[in-house]
Amino acid sequence: MVNEQQVNLPEVVAEITKIFHEYEHALMTNEVEKLNQYFWQDERVTRYGIGDRQWGIKELVAYRQSIPAPDFTRTLENLRVITFDQSTAICQVEFVRSDTTLRGFQTQTWLKIDGIWRIVSAHVSMIPFA
Repeated sequence: MVNEQQVNLPEVVAEITKIFHEYEHALMTNEVEKLNQYFWQDERVTRYGIGDRQWGIKELVAYRQSIPAPDFTRTLENLRVITFDQSTAICQVEFVRSDTTLRGFQTQTWLKIDGIWRIVSAHVSMIPFA
């Protein structure tokens, strides 16, 4: 059962929203080491990308090292942040890239592990969408 008094506490929403935007900056500037640190350092972390998949931190680190910096820009739209307590958050956002007419969708599940927010699961997709 969800404790409604713990849903979207303003200070938690503000904290994870700030971190979400820091992650986005690191993504668009291809700060590989920083990006890797945002993820749970565990073999159970999962990331599904547009045309790729990483199961575990080793695969994720190898993937990040293999891709070049983006040659496009992204505009974020409709960011939704939902927190459930002091240490659980879901961030969902739509995005538009400068290199395609497809619309992007991104979902991240964040947990505060040992006092640090980490992505434990992520999914990114792009589809035709009016």
